[in-house]
Amino acid sequence: RCSSSSTALGKTAEDSEVTREEIVLPRRKTWDKLAVLQTLASTVNRDPTAAHYMFQDDPFLTPRNAANSRLFLLSKESGRNAAKYIIKQFPQYFDKTFAEPNVPCLMPEILTPQIEGVSEEALKERIHLRNVKESVDLFDQLIQAGTPVSLETTNSLLDLLCFYGDVESTEEKEEEEKEDLEEPGVNASEQKAPKRPFQRSSQFSVSQWRENNNAERIFKIMPERNAHSYCTVIRGMVKHRAFAKAYDMYIDLLNERHKADVHTFNALITAVPYLKDRFLERWELAKVFLNHMAQQEVQPNLLTFNALLKTLRRCGGVGRSMSLSVIKEMEALDIEPSLATYDHLLFIFYRGVDLYPSGIISEVLDDVEKRSFTPQDPDDANFFTTAMQACCDLKDIKLAYRLNKAMEKGDNWKFLDVDRLNAYWSKFFSLLCMMEQIDIVLKWYKEMSPSLFFPTPKNILDLLQALDTANHLEAIPSVWEDMKQLGFNRRHDLLEELLSLMSREQHPEEIQLAFAKCAEDIKAVYEQSGREQGVLEWTGSALGHVALLFSRAGRTQDAWNMMERFQQINRIPSDLVMDEFLNCAKQTNCPDEAIKLVKLAASLGLPSSQRLKSRMEKEFELSEKQKKALESIKSDSDSSDSDSDSDRD
Repeated sequence: RCSSSSTALGKTAEDSEVTREEIVLPRRKTWDKLAVLQTLASTVNRDPTAAHYMFQDDPFLTPRNAANSRLFLLSKESGRNAAKYIIKQFPQYFDKTFAEPNVPCLMPEILTPQIEGVSEEALKERIHLRNVKESVDLFDQLIQAGTPVSLETTNSLLDLLCFYGDVESTEEKEEEEKEDLEEPGVNASEQKAPKRPFQRSSQFSVSQWRENNNAERIFKIMPERNAHSYCTVIRGMVKHRAFAKAYDMYIDLLNERHKADVHTFNALITAVPYLKDRFLERWELAKVFLNHMAQQEVQPNLLTFNALLKTLRRCGGVGRSMSLSVIKEMEALDIEPSLATYDHLLFIFYRGVDLYPSGIISEVLDDVEKRSFTPQDPDDANFFTTAMQACCDLKDIKLAYRLNKAMEKGDNWKFLDVDRLNAYWSKFFSLLCMMEQIDIVLKWYKEMSPSLFFPTPKNILDLLQALDTANHLEAIPSVWEDMKQLGFNRRHDLLEELLSLMSREQHPEEIQLAFAKCAEDIKAVYEQSGREQGVLEWTGSALGHVALLFSRAGRTQDAWNMMERFQQINRIPSDLVMDEFLNCAKQTNCPDEAIKLVKLAASLGLPSSQRLKSRMEKEFELSEKQKKALESIKSDSDSSDSDSDSDRD
């Protein structure tokens, strides 16, 4: 019994081991922290009638056009800068923590120095806070006191000076400019003229490298210099456009038997077009730097090849012949191109008259549409607008669709900021108007505006021409409403095109009434007067178009008001305009207005006055008084003829 039970237990143990081997517990799945948010975001559809999500959900703060969107974004950034300024100038009001629990990364950064006195630690703190002037002054005090400063700290100071070009940081410069403006005893005539609202500020322009500045002075008095010291100064000189000095500094680095890093070589390759004038000499100098990299065993990276291609953009035919070799070398080193790489390629093969070789763009898109790119080069952001311009030059809508699909893949759309996004969609929409059917054009137009871009005046003109080509003019009133929303209702070229299309042919009554409503709005635009808006002057063609549209809609009095303006601005109405007005007067049974038209034609000395008079006699039922009025116009004409005959005698 014991043996049988042990045998049973043994079988049970073996069975359980087999069971344990067969059962495989699933591993715990690691969830992405953003998985829930990404899932929720995928369920939200873009509202094509709403502006970009970055704008406040307030009708007053919703931009009407591209200029408004730029202004609102600059205002938003200005508000952030104002908040930073308040925190920096009045830190005592932000020293209390009310948040529970306290999240340090969400609290204001301490921007005031905490270490007092003259010491290397105080210098490190000011370098970390990017206080350029205070850092230089403190370094000079340490040197004058005979206190040695470590090589690492001195290199950090050089990094700061070379980054800012040995000028004050933006906030310090603004503070100095404010003090200069508030300096007492300065006459108003001697103060600087105020900047225009859209003038580029100093923070967007690259400062020039000054002769014997603090960076050069500190570099010269350094008792010990290493490769980092030389490389920092070289990169600073290239950044601030002292290219010849940077090359001389590189020669000094070689003479001291130091090795440059890859970032320094990248900067030097970028400076090649400014060091040599001829295309072949530029390529030879770039090869010299590449050979030095190989000799110093410096591994090139993506930015190295992008800098080389950027230099080849300014090498003419040499650049076109060598650029593909550069791409093959990248493939040999297993370096994946970035969007900037493809942007440089498209620019290199731009030939002006010959435009782009379509094969190059097609091959580029073959690679781009397979990947979702991440930012690796500042020039990455230029690719999609450059490629869309290439598609427009080639008038190839299929390539444009492929490019747009690649742009929407993954996070590629993030490379387009507001300005580039508007330029990209504007070019794409112009190409659609030129190459696609009107139904597809209107579908894209409704989906893109204003959620993706704000149409430019050229886009509206292209849309009007597309409507004209497809004989789809009944959509013009909706385009006019969009023009008013975009602020283009005072663009003379658009108004002339709009009126010309509406008045060119006769349309059904419903459409003519809608056109007359548009003409009434345009008439109100011409009659607007105010200090903020310039006065639009009537042209003969605009007057004729508006009068024609009123006449075809049966609005006789409005049409006559426009006819009277011809004499006021010394313009002559066309025969078509006068015939249409006469038809309108006949349909609405207004013979008095028709008689006024004949008088107007006679006063202007038009040969059509006799023809209009004859039409009135045949087509209108006139009273005796109206007949006498018409005859009086005839007698006036005869008297003028008789006077001229007597003068000849």
